[in-house]
Amino acid sequence: MNRLYLVAGCLVVFSILVIVKLVDIQMIKGEDYKELALNKTEKMFTIEPNRGNLYSDDGSLLAASVPKYEIRFDAKTVSEENFQNNVAALSDSLGKLFDRPSSYYRKLFRKARANNNRYKLIARNVNYLDYVRIKQFPLFKLGPYKGGFIETHRVVREYPLGKMAARSIGYEKVDENGYYTRVGLDGAFGERYLRGKEGKRLKQKIAKGQWKPVGLDNIVEPQDGLDVVSTIDINIQDIAHHELLAQLEKYQADHGCVVVMETATGEIKAISNLGITSEGKYYEKLNYAVGESHEPGSTFKLMSMIAALEDKVIDTSTVIDTGKGRYKIYDRVVKDTKWGGYGKISLSKAFAVSSNTAFAKMIHENYKEKPGKFVNRLMNMGLHKKLDLPIIGEGDPVIRYPGDKGWSGISLGWMSHGYEVSLTPIQTLAFYNAIANDGEFVKPRLIKEVREGSKVIKKFDKEVANSSICSKETVRKAQQLLKDVVEKEYGTGHRLYSKNFSMAGKTGTTQKNYVAKDPDKLAYISSFAGYFPADDPKYSCIVIIHEPDKSVGYYGADVSGPVFKSMAQKIYTTSPIIDEVEGKSFDDKNLKENYAKYYAEAQKEHTKVPNVKGMSGMDAVSLLENMGLKVEFKGNGKVRKQSIDQGTDINQVEKIVLELS
Repeated sequence: MNRLYLVAGCLVVFSILVIVKLVDIQMIKGEDYKELALNKTEKMFTIEPNRGNLYSDDGSLLAASVPKYEIRFDAKTVSEENFQNNVAALSDSLGKLFDRPSSYYRKLFRKARANNNRYKLIARNVNYLDYVRIKQFPLFKLGPYKGGFIETHRVVREYPLGKMAARSIGYEKVDENGYYTRVGLDGAFGERYLRGKEGKRLKQKIAKGQWKPVGLDNIVEPQDGLDVVSTIDINIQDIAHHELLAQLEKYQADHGCVVVMETATGEIKAISNLGITSEGKYYEKLNYAVGESHEPGSTFKLMSMIAALEDKVIDTSTVIDTGKGRYKIYDRVVKDTKWGGYGKISLSKAFAVSSNTAFAKMIHENYKEKPGKFVNRLMNMGLHKKLDLPIIGEGDPVIRYPGDKGWSGISLGWMSHGYEVSLTPIQTLAFYNAIANDGEFVKPRLIKEVREGSKVIKKFDKEVANSSICSKETVRKAQQLLKDVVEKEYGTGHRLYSKNFSMAGKTGTTQKNYVAKDPDKLAYISSFAGYFPADDPKYSCIVIIHEPDKSVGYYGADVSGPVFKSMAQKIYTTSPIIDEVEGKSFDDKNLKENYAKYYAEAQKEHTKVPNVKGMSGMDAVSLLENMGLKVEFKGNGKVRKQSIDQGTDINQVEKIVLELS
């Protein structure tokens, strides 16, 4: 009986435990278990929104989001009658669209039907127009339940300019851990404007671990990103890219950059960065113009001259003895490139011939008792501050103060001609632009406005960082100094002079690795910074080329100067610089019309060839290729002629040729 009681007691205890567990499952943790079960069979997936487009200043596409669709077939949901009545016609339609035998698709569908395949792949990377057509094919037009039609899509970022300006246009990528990599304009404005908001869609787990969408609609619809109109001018960008590329190849240089800026507004019209690969080719490796801070060399003499003029320790007419082209500061010697020096010359001529000894002597002897006065003047002009650009990765400027690490008794002399200081190309350009702009320092700007369709959401105007970096008298003197570099026969840039148009600027030749004892390791940075036309500046520009082959040439006047001149000539020729009343409003109207025309066409579901005459070449190519057409084009600019007439059925067209001018 004791054993019987023990067994009965155990059963009672076991029954109580079962009841407690049932209560726990049903009433306490029931929702948790239900959610766990659903997670194994149903799951909410994120739908990426269409990223906003990035445009040039005239409305041409720089970066566009294009949806790519994946078409699948659920063989189990389709009735036998619907399948048998439509499979042949569906196979014929798909065969014609994808240029495959109809028998291929008949076999694919019948095999899927026999195996009860609920997620059979039919086609990948389908563009929007083809997707719309496929939805109307026999059987598929019956929908997901009766017709077994399943679609998923992803958004692909395309760049009509290809590799040109790739680092400046940029991108935004996210890894599996949710960390973002942001490069250029696309990365800088991704989170705020371009990215959009994610949607949600419920999917059901089926055989072989695959997930099939449930129903026709999304749980949360994605919100597409806004469009951003940049300041980039594609014509000037094209000029900058090819002029820089040609010079890099000629001098077998390591890398280089070009930036073109509109003087009055600070709008960046072109920015090109090219570096050499192991195969000897050039492409946009890094954004050198924004991120690479280096010793500017002789282009910094402008800053030193302005500081001395503002402090009234010298004037441009002050005569200075360059000796024999050597000036000793303690145990170090500053040298001129001209052996024997220039003798006694005015400081205006010293600037034009780019005498290192004259500038070292000028700054060292006038500021050696109060070195902080010179540095304070540089800082008052903002040279120690970043430009606070939206593009990530702006390099740090370096302007040392007495007492800082690296400061010594020779620092003044070396800073005077661009050593022991560091600036990025775009920081140097912004200062030169201020001189061209009569002393007003405008912040470089890369974006004009943000749009939703044709509606302007936010407009960006010029931003003045400093209304006057120096006195008007000093600005006028600096402007004349920069003109003399090009116009005077003794100026380092005199070979760049042209009677057809005027330009002003400063050459620079900077030694790299100058502390190395091995002369073979000594390399150079060649530069030219300036603006044009000289008397009424429209654009400022800087050209930097790193490590040109010394056997071919390395002086700034020979390597970077010709790039500046050639670009100035082409920009001047293709963009006549004249005064126009209401010019700005005309440009804005043109931009709006071009943008609206492209946007309106892009939203249509085309079944016939549209009229793209007068449209930007890149916009026309993007529009037609998204319709599934093969496009060839000749020339540059806007579409003058199209080989296929407007209104032709797209199904009858294999290729269309555009003539641009």
